[in-house]
Amino acid sequence: MAALDFPPELLVKAQGSGLAVKLALFSVDGVLTDGRLHVDANGEAMTTFSLQDGQGLALLPQAGITPVLLCRRDSPGLRRLAAHLGVARVLYGVDDTLAAATPLLAECGAQWGEVAAIGSDWPDLPLLSRAGFACAPAGAHAEVRGVAHHVTAAPAGCGAAREFCDLLLMAAGRYERLLHAHHDAPHGDRP
Repeated sequence: MAALDFPPELLVKAQGSGLAVKLALFSVDGVLTDGRLHVDANGEAMTTFSLQDGQGLALLPQAGITPVLLCRRDSPGLRRLAAHLGVARVLYGVDDTLAAATPLLAECGAQWGEVAAIGSDWPDLPLLSRAGFACAPAGAHAEVRGVAHHVTAAPAGCGAAREFCDLLLMAAGRYERLLHAHHDAPHGDRP
C-alpha cells in the first residue's frame, strides 16, 4: 500500500481528456529549477536540479508516458542531465512553447487530450490551456495557477516535478507496481 494519496477526482482528471496520457511536458525553468539563475565570476549560468524530480522523470516511461523537457536555454549541463536521466525528448532554445510542442505531438501521434503539462509562468500558458491535464508548482504565477488542474504542494526545483510524475503514475495505475518493484528488489536490481 502506497503512503502517497491523491483525491480520486484529481486522479480521474490526471488521466487526460478521456484518453490515456502519452506525453508529459515539463517547462525546465521554474519547474525543474527554482526559477533562479546563478551566474559565476566567468559569466557561466548554473542551475540546481532535484534528484527526486529526476527519479520521477525516469519512472514515467515505465508507465508508457514520454517525458519532454522544454528549455529556454541550452547548456552542456542541461544536456548531461537529460542524458543521465534518459530523457530522449528535449527541446532547447524554446521561446514559443506552443510552436515547439505542436510538431512533437504530431510526430508522436498524440492529441492534446493525451498531454499532461507542468509550467510556472506566462510562456507556459498556451500548453497548459490545451493539455488534457495541467499542473503548476507551488509559487507559480497566479495566471498559471488559475488554469492548472492541480497546484503542487512542493515548490519548483524541490519536488514539484516529482509530485506531478507521481500523480500521473497513480492516474495510469502504475505507481504501486513501480513502488513495489523498488521496494522488493535487491538494491542493485532496482528498475
